[in-house]
Amino acid sequence: MTQIRKAHCSCGSLSVETQGEPALVAVCHCIECQRRTGSAFGVSVWFKNEQVRSEGKSQTYGRTAQENRTLRTEFCPNCGTSLYWQADLRPGMTAIALGAFGDPDFTAPSRSIWETNRHKWVEFGCELAQFPEAATVQAAK
Repeated sequence: MTQIRKAHCSCGSLSVETQGEPALVAVCHCIECQRRTGSAFGVSVWFKNEQVRSEGKSQTYGRTAQENRTLRTEFCPNCGTSLYWQADLRPGMTAIALGAFGDPDFTAPSRSIWETNRHKWVEFGCELAQFPEAATVQAAK
């Protein structure tokens, strides 16, 4: 049976439903993820676009990322939660903020990127492939 998961913003008016297992769970220590989350890092759960269905009104914030690529974040216009995003680095994929699932048993990350910006006190209790910056497109697949 296919795993169905739901994630939503703080006020509940924007949500996403996923089917199946994620392609990747990654920790990102880049400065933009630190700013987006207000934390020392962000955790992205990547699914193929066809595995993701969104519901509710969202607003888009687009920014230029590494190597002049674009990243488009969908956030709730009511509460401001940045719930999911798409990046030129991973075409055909959607990332969802891990914390929005509200599931402490969610799959652990397998990759840690932008390690050059990792706060020295951040440690994880799982094995992570570590990349000094973003993984290349080839490594990201």
